[in-house]
Amino acid sequence: MKVTWSRLSQILFLIAFFFLFVTTEYRGKDEISVALNSFFRADPLVTVSYIFSRKAFTILLLPGLLMTLFSMVLGRFFCGWICPLGTILDFTSKHIRKVAPISVLKTRFKYYLLFTLLFAALFKVNLVGILDPIAILVRAMTFFFYPLFGYSIRSSWAGLYGLVGEYRDYLDFLYDFFRDFLLPFRETFYPLAFLSLLLFVFIIVLERYEERNWCRNLCPLGTLLGFLARLSLFRRLPARLCPDCKACKDVCPTGFDSEILQKSDCILCMECKLKCARSRVRFLLRGAGREKASSPPPVMERRVLLTGLLSGIFLSRGFSFRTPSGQERLLRPPGVNDEAEFLQKCVRCGECMKVCLRSALYPAFSQGGLHGLFMPLLIPRLGYCEYECNLCGQVCPTGAIPNLPLDRKKKSIIGLAAIDKNHCLPYAKKINCIVCEEHCPIPGKAIRFETVKEVDFYGKPVTLKRPYVLDDLCNGCGICENKCPLEGKSAIEVFSKKRGNHRGGKSPE
Repeated sequence: MKVTWSRLSQILFLIAFFFLFVTTEYRGKDEISVALNSFFRADPLVTVSYIFSRKAFTILLLPGLLMTLFSMVLGRFFCGWICPLGTILDFTSKHIRKVAPISVLKTRFKYYLLFTLLFAALFKVNLVGILDPIAILVRAMTFFFYPLFGYSIRSSWAGLYGLVGEYRDYLDFLYDFFRDFLLPFRETFYPLAFLSLLLFVFIIVLERYEERNWCRNLCPLGTLLGFLARLSLFRRLPARLCPDCKACKDVCPTGFDSEILQKSDCILCMECKLKCARSRVRFLLRGAGREKASSPPPVMERRVLLTGLLSGIFLSRGFSFRTPSGQERLLRPPGVNDEAEFLQKCVRCGECMKVCLRSALYPAFSQGGLHGLFMPLLIPRLGYCEYECNLCGQVCPTGAIPNLPLDRKKKSIIGLAAIDKNHCLPYAKKINCIVCEEHCPIPGKAIRFETVKEVDFYGKPVTLKRPYVLDDLCNGCGICENKCPLEGKSAIEVFSKKRGNHRGGKSPE
């Protein structure tokens, strides 16, 4: 069985993808030397949307810019040689029985979708991460498959220990290997895990109707690369199906819906060349060869651009509503000082949530508006920002979370803590509690006590230590809210730093 160079490249990049995914994890070190963000930084759709939304460029996305230029020269090779989701589709599609294609997808819907996302980015709301194929795969693995894998291995291992009895010590080395190199370092179950799974499964199910259905009819990255491929210096000969064979129609995963191969659909997988019984298929420089290649019909129409423009405006403005209560609890990772800038940069990859030491970051649903879907949100009651950790900034592919030195990260303000006197035990129950002050990691303590003498509800004199917050010192890490011993609602909560501009003195009552 012959193996094309493209198939070998697919396998190697898929292995690299899984290796980087597992490596993008806390393994007992304060620094992550290699991370999955390499795939996002080489993603042309991420690069183009960043430039559109920020009206600027960052050196972090130089690989994506180079990949864009290579695609203009070579064609849509990213889809057929590199994309990990495309590789998974190639491997699974062969085992899925095909039925009639969905006719509604055989339209120009993919162009409307791409232009809607790009125009929304132009109006400073970057939504491409929701439908970027690499982001979809990473979220499905981060939020669902990887936690499920860790839970299954740990649970199975506990059962195995019970079976082998006194011989279980002989298996310790194997479990140590899994724990140190393969398993997630903590067990966390994420909201939106099933939504991420459903989106991934939807793409797999589309293979039932057509091979690479997602890639040829929906994928915004593939559509963008298809536009770039129209400028390619290379072309396939023959450009049409051979009248005496037409076998290419059966082996091509993305093209030949008609008699003519659409250049924007060819992913350079070389399957047609490998399986051509008459060795007719060639890929030559433009102008080489005797056969004149047929020009594909134009796809740029005014109605596509106008519809994309209007849809982009609608998405960037119509879905930006946020409730005041959601705003005051909208806590972003450390270093994020401008919400608008964060919306323009974040690609919703989930890497920051994956490496968060104390399970503080979770994907947002509607807290940041509908266009904040899947963006990281700090929920102190579930976890807190570790004072000695800056891993989230290290793995962010676009700099939406700045990679700050640890000393600067410690001073970065996430929010401000405020005490609810209706719930706080020394105020509401006249019972001493010093948990929040004990856990505050700030040197000099951002939470302090004032000692007062009072009479409790039984008429007995008591000396109370009532906590208060020094806003000048508080960085909003959330450990006080997380460790508050009250069930349900905490007596001390962290609010967005936009909630007032209190600097100095006690927190507002």
